[in-house]
Amino acid sequence: MNFLRSSLYMAYLVVTVIPYALCCVLWAPLPLAWRYRLTLGWPRMALWGARWILGIRYQARGLENLPDGPAIILSKHQSAWETLYFAVKLPRDVVFVYKKELHHVPFFGWSLALLSMIPIDRAKGRESFDQVVRIGSQRLAEGRWPVLFPEGTRVAPGEVGRYKQGGTMLACKTGVPVIPVAHNAGERWPRNAFLKTPGLVTVSFGPAIDPAGYSSAGLNNAVRDWIEAEMRQLNPERYGQKTPA
Repeated sequence: MNFLRSSLYMAYLVVTVIPYALCCVLWAPLPLAWRYRLTLGWPRMALWGARWILGIRYQARGLENLPDGPAIILSKHQSAWETLYFAVKLPRDVVFVYKKELHHVPFFGWSLALLSMIPIDRAKGRESFDQVVRIGSQRLAEGRWPVLFPEGTRVAPGEVGRYKQGGTMLACKTGVPVIPVAHNAGERWPRNAFLKTPGLVTVSFGPAIDPAGYSSAGLNNAVRDWIEAEMRQLNPERYGQKTPA
């Protein structure tokens, strides 16, 4: 049954993304706010399909922690599911940090390139952090919320990656609070896996952390500590006695 569900969902994504991407190219001359709203239709469809085809339900905790003003979202990264969720469910327009090579991916990458997010060149090392701060500051000034995955890549449930400081450097530079986010989407939608399983995903938004008084490294540690402690609340069976890296 899971194979059938996953096959149907993959077909659903392919059938919808191609015409949607072509539409994105056609409405490229429109103002960015319009393009964003129109383009958001596809993540909505993908999230809807995950719910009704794959059976992946979701719940959110801590929504009261989301501020009315600027914020930087720093989240656990386990799958592609959370990128759909953040784009659709967060109360502000979001911008993701991602490697600029994604712009070359047919259809999906073309649409992404039109949304003025934060593409970076990872090969440039330290300079890529400078790109996050420079472009991220511009996006915050536009009223948009940067979403970053400090571990840099998807990690399997129960694993802990090295938390990088791009998001906390941006927070310390701009004075904008950070919202740490834990979730267990990888339990239902594993990284790099075709098969997905029905069930409940919990997304937990932590209290805002004011960067005042923190160094970038200190803020990064605070974010990591909250996320990893919350992960052990969401799925304690995955961790045993392991502690954050």
